[in-house]
Amino acid sequence: MTDNTAQNRSVVVTDIRMPFGSMVVFLVKLALASIPALLIIYAVMAVFVMILMLLFGVAPFSELFRHFPD
Repeated sequence: MTDNTAQNRSVVVTDIRMPFGSMVVFLVKLALASIPALLIIYAVMAVFVMILMLLFGVAPFSELFRHFPD
């Protein structure tokens, strides 16, 4: 075997042959797989926002809990 790690090799993809039905199935699977991924991203961002709110002392909807004098 020869060592090809030192050589630069470039590849250009010009065409992908895929039947239409297989592409539809692939895209449906892709869409379904994105739902849990978005939920995980949402949960991580929610935790991040909660930490920031704790650090900076911002209470959500704090104007709803203010007591105005009668």
